[in-house]
Amino acid sequence: MTETTVDSERAARLRNRVVDDLVADGTIVSARVEAAMRTVPRHLFAPEASLEEAYHPYNAVFTKTDEHGATVSSVSAPQIQAMMLEQAGIAPGMRVLEIGSGGCNAALIAELVGGSGEVTTVDIDPEVTARATRLLAATGYARVRVVRADAENGVPAHAPYDRILVTVGAWDVPAAWTAQLAEDGRLVVPLRMRGLTRSVAFERTGDHLTSTSALVCGFVPMQGAGAHQEQLLLVNGTNAIALRFDDGLPADPGLLDNAVRTPRAEAWTGVTVGRQEPFDTLQTHLATVLPGFCVMAVDPDLDTGPVTPANKWFSLATVDGDGFAYVTTRRTPDDASVEFGVHALGPGGPALAEAVAGQVRAWDRERRGGPGPRVSVHPAHTPDDRLPGGRVVDKKHSRVVLSWPPQD
Repeated sequence: MTETTVDSERAARLRNRVVDDLVADGTIVSARVEAAMRTVPRHLFAPEASLEEAYHPYNAVFTKTDEHGATVSSVSAPQIQAMMLEQAGIAPGMRVLEIGSGGCNAALIAELVGGSGEVTTVDIDPEVTARATRLLAATGYARVRVVRADAENGVPAHAPYDRILVTVGAWDVPAAWTAQLAEDGRLVVPLRMRGLTRSVAFERTGDHLTSTSALVCGFVPMQGAGAHQEQLLLVNGTNAIALRFDDGLPADPGLLDNAVRTPRAEAWTGVTVGRQEPFDTLQTHLATVLPGFCVMAVDPDLDTGPVTPANKWFSLATVDGDGFAYVTTRRTPDDASVEFGVHALGPGGPALAEAVAGQVRAWDRERRGGPGPRVSVHPAHTPDDRLPGGRVVDKKHSRVVLSWPPQD
């Protein structure tokens, strides 16, 4: 038996084990996605990785970095690929556009659409498209159409599409994506809203899109015309504490200059969650109710101790005039759960801490365990009176609205 044969058999075992894991955890729910995931030789699209790395169910394989070492292209984790394919609901004979090429996901889509369907995959990077073309041909998926272009304009030559899958992080939804979607089509996109990214499945209704599901995810950000950088507010002018804003800085960020010189206020909420219990709806709740919502990151090498978040790289935060607050946790006495609390700095720290803590308690009473907000995307020119009620997030090409279902 040759070494190649041994590696191929080992890869098949690892691939089947990954699929078994994803079926067991509920990510894969359809027989067709399961069959596609068992068929496509993922490791051949990630030759830089070992078989174990290629077939880790929850880890991506990074395939290209920029001059600063930031990842600009990757093969998404099997769990993310399966999750988005399930959201998309791809059927035989469909015409599908993938935005963001790597090859592997396009091969999975090709399995789902079958010989009567069409798959177009587009990327702005010529190295990425050349790699995808080479790997797709080598693995028997040469029928996938690979296009090099800025996906801000979609790929009109082969529209309309029954499904559009975006496999890079997007801050906005360009009008071309909606226009090139069939009237009963579906768009699945990792959309960043107020600093939080969700894989949102949208269905088209005329000129706007309405979500059918929204799931937590993370993706390499989009390049080209659709690129959007978060803005950093460095508290007290140092890199130790950075507040990241997705939709513009506060009107007068200089008001925070002395916030860290005030005593830190604390407010504990009495709201607890199990150590492995998801609380993504708390994130979206705070993003919709706190006008100054942002994300705080602390550089551990420069930190002098004015803030003590549970997660130094990602803490839910808000700015209110000359103060800021962030959500943290502490272990419960039995060590089985953590309790949410709020720390606040600035002259009005105690009141701000209590206000944010009150919103954590409101989430616990009203939204915990329920569905997240419905997300709708409307053209940028849509007037307020034609939008549904909710938190409106204005972007370049669209107005995104997060609407919570009414409480019983």
